[in-house]
Amino acid sequence: MDMESALKTGATALFGEKYGDRVRVMQFGDFSIELCGGTHVQRVGDIGQFKIIEESAIASGIRRIVGVAGAAAVAWIQTMEDRLRQVAGILKVAPDSVDERVRQLLERNRTLEKDLDEVKARMAAASGDVLSAKAVEINGVKVLAASLENTDAAAMRKLIDQLRNQLGSSVVVLASAESGTVRVAAGVSKDLITRIQAGNLVNFVAQQVGGKGGGRPDFAQAGGSQPENMENALASVAPWVKDNTG
Repeated sequence: MDMESALKTGATALFGEKYGDRVRVMQFGDFSIELCGGTHVQRVGDIGQFKIIEESAIASGIRRIVGVAGAAAVAWIQTMEDRLRQVAGILKVAPDSVDERVRQLLERNRTLEKDLDEVKARMAAASGDVLSAKAVEINGVKVLAASLENTDAAAMRKLIDQLRNQLGSSVVVLASAESGTVRVAAGVSKDLITRIQAGNLVNFVAQQVGGKGGGRPDFAQAGGSQPENMENALASVAPWVKDNTG
């Protein structure tokens, strides 16, 4: 029918389509009258197998559902079943036990990560006693700048807290290189933050290793991309502290 007549029936225009002068009107029982939005069939059974494969938000209050039908739906389901069997084979379980096996592996992984973090923390604590002996005194301030091997940010922060407690009035800078990147952390005891800001210090070091960072006056972190400059950057900490505390 023509567009004007279609709209008089109460038909709803969907999909944001641009309609011509003549339109196809679809009525479903007494519940819905709509302008045809695309592909249509005589009966639902003509569609055959139907499978929703994706659902996502495309705008506020609007979601998109993507599905496949007929032979494409059968092929998609067969492909997913093949993948499930492959995963089951890798996990060495029956296909209907894959979900439980994955949950077990995730839980085991979380436990191992927790154990690893604890080991790293203990190793860092043990190295704290060794590192504190390397601190030098500059203008009444204990200064320590040292490199660590494969130490993450959390362990580095705990180690800095430990070293500040051991050294008292102090400035501590630690750096660790891994996979072409550099982590830098700086700690300043609270009695010194009126003269030395950890953020200024960590940026001074980070700029020399191709990075930048920031944080609180008593603790700051940074990253860099030039591990080859790390040792020279750490060597520059003592002169920097001397210039800022003299």
